[in-house]
Amino acid sequence: MKVNLKKLSEQVIVITGATSGIGLATARMAAKKGAKVVISGRSDAALHTIEQELKGSGVDACAVEADVTKEEDLRRLAQEAKQRFGGFDTWVNNAGVGMYGRALEIPVEDQRQLFETNFWGIVYGCRVAVEHLRNRDGGALINLGSVVSDRAIPLLGPYSASKAAVKSYTDAIRMELEEEEAPISVTLIQPASIDTPFPQHAPNYMDAQPRLAGPVYAPHLVAEAILDAAQHPVRDLMIGGAAKAMSTMGKYAPRLTDKYMEKTMFEQQKRKVATGRKPILRQPSEDVRERGQHDGTVWESSPYTKAARNPMTTAALAVGTGLAVAAIMTARRNTQSM
Repeated sequence: MKVNLKKLSEQVIVITGATSGIGLATARMAAKKGAKVVISGRSDAALHTIEQELKGSGVDACAVEADVTKEEDLRRLAQEAKQRFGGFDTWVNNAGVGMYGRALEIPVEDQRQLFETNFWGIVYGCRVAVEHLRNRDGGALINLGSVVSDRAIPLLGPYSASKAAVKSYTDAIRMELEEEEAPISVTLIQPASIDTPFPQHAPNYMDAQPRLAGPVYAPHLVAEAILDAAQHPVRDLMIGGAAKAMSTMGKYAPRLTDKYMEKTMFEQQKRKVATGRKPILRQPSEDVRERGQHDGTVWESSPYTKAARNPMTTAALAVGTGLAVAAIMTARRNTQSM
């Protein structure tokens, strides 16, 4: 069955984890493009701030306090969207949290809690979204994975495992929905490192403060890809040529990739200068920011992602991937020289 998605200006979009980072960037961008926006998060204060900002710019927005680890909260979120706007056309499962440290040293209870948010939160969101979209003549379901869905990174073991689970679950429900001819587009978004408060919000068990491994990209690139997927059915999208390069390296040269990561990723993910931190594993953050505190270069564009979003320009894919490999090697040299 063909999936017909509406123009953004005709849509109602639900976004979880919308009070910072990628979720906040997506909510703001969707609002600017004319969509009605339903944002959710765990901090009522942060949600109120963003809701007032959006309404102040003339946007029809609704904020709902919800914890993605509780299916009943997500059902209430869907019900609020239905009562306010008559339903929704796109559901974005974005909420997530990182965790730094050696996998065998991180307390198991914290790893379980990470999975409650990163994996089970998406499971609950998918169940609620699909149930609604089946009764609304279809729509888009968009899940946030990561480059680590394809290729695990040391010191981010539990996070990598949770995002690998998200990819497998997303792929499975996509096939099941297609087999039953449900008019629902299912997309997996896989960003590289993105300049959000991710390191500041992540629990940390290292002997240094955490840092994003380069290359690092701007959050608006992810928001653009999410909103493209809301309007045009697409199976998956990687954000940043580095994501594609790392995935490809891991698939075709896994042992070489292991060695490369062993030599670079331990130091790349450690910050020498302390920064403010507020881990959000068990408590919400009122830190309403799209950007993080990355102490290096942030790429504001990605030739690879631009080409991937526009299949007619496939020649640029090779260029983007080549630039990404060069960026990875440059990031490695810069880290070694610090």
